[in-house]
Amino acid sequence: MPDEAIIVVEGLGKKYSLRHQRDQRYVALRDVLAEKATGLFRRNGRGSKLHAAGSMPLKEDFWALRNVSFEVRQGEVVGIIGRNGAGKSTLLKILSRITDPTEGRVILRGRVASLLEVGTGFHPELTGRENIYLNGAILGMSRAEIRKKFDEIVAFAETEKFLDTPVKRYSSGMYVRLAFAVAAHLEPEILVIDEVLAVGDAEFQKKCLGKMRDVSRSGRTVLFVSHQMGSVRALCSKGVFLRTGSLASIGPVDEVIHSYMASIDVDDRSEPLATKAKYLKQAVFINGANEQTRQAVAIGGDTTIRVVFALPRPSRFPVVGLIARRMETGEAVFGSNSRVCGQPELSTPITEAKIDVRLSGLNLVPGFYLLDVWVGCDNDDLEGIDGLLELEVVDNNPYGTGKPPFTNFGACFVPMRFEAIY
Repeated sequence: MPDEAIIVVEGLGKKYSLRHQRDQRYVALRDVLAEKATGLFRRNGRGSKLHAAGSMPLKEDFWALRNVSFEVRQGEVVGIIGRNGAGKSTLLKILSRITDPTEGRVILRGRVASLLEVGTGFHPELTGRENIYLNGAILGMSRAEIRKKFDEIVAFAETEKFLDTPVKRYSSGMYVRLAFAVAAHLEPEILVIDEVLAVGDAEFQKKCLGKMRDVSRSGRTVLFVSHQMGSVRALCSKGVFLRTGSLASIGPVDEVIHSYMASIDVDDRSEPLATKAKYLKQAVFINGANEQTRQAVAIGGDTTIRVVFALPRPSRFPVVGLIARRMETGEAVFGSNSRVCGQPELSTPITEAKIDVRLSGLNLVPGFYLLDVWVGCDNDDLEGIDGLLELEVVDNNPYGTGKPPFTNFGACFVPMRFEAIY
């Protein structure tokens, strides 16, 4: 059936057992004997042994994934995002049949080609040529099918000179080029790609993204894990956001990326500034008598940010810098600092600075932006905190036509005038 899901994940969970070693470096025979003799008296309610202090179990369970369920249709390109340790790689290993789930099940309707880490599926003693045929055989391809795609694979990977060299002598870049070329060209129904593409240079990454678009247009399914939100947004139509092993969000890729970026910055901002900054004491939007960390302005509007920070020594030249990034992608859209903008030197040295930064004419497209704030003293940078403030630019309908303007492209809003010439 054309509408039938090609990947079905139901109640998926993966549990690992973690073992903890004692704090001491060496264990004497008397310690082992004492442990055996008193072991029965030092057990917790579940029967696992504790350290002598009684606070840390020698063995505990860790759920890398828990109760994850979703479906993927044929031809969809799905971006899987989340912080390090969220369970992304564990999910891909289960989907690639490298490891078994602890609970739940996965239904795969088609052959799966995966590229999870450099060298996955390659035998280091075999040559590049032999590994192409080996990987094809693992995918269930006939020798004739592999031979038909062989020249394409080699040309894409740009490894012609080293084709008969054992891959253990390849650089990490050559390794991943050949591995991706094999995975993408042998026509699996499902292609699974982890962050391993970051090993390649910018030109190769661009080449890979283009190939993945071609793969998806041919009706095959792609699962793509990356921390580069720009690549995820450009390539994927659907997103899956994992958070601490659970499914936090699934849906259109822009919405899922927004949820992910917002969760990161909510977590970061929830920590009091005093606990994470040595010099920076305050950074807030000033709106009349109100001080807040979030602000909404219309296209072309103005706002003011007040930054208060301590100086390590008396100085006449405190410095404040700002960088604004799109929340959805992390892309920087503008930034500067008082040093390059010609801030005048103070008449007397100070040990605590209070500087108002006035942002005028914010011609940005509607959306959410994060402001990174950093402070300095004279020619020295002191510290900076990413995503400290949140700015929302809203549509004020600058055309006055009663219709919303089309401002979805790029980062800046540039007023235009159109005149028809007959």
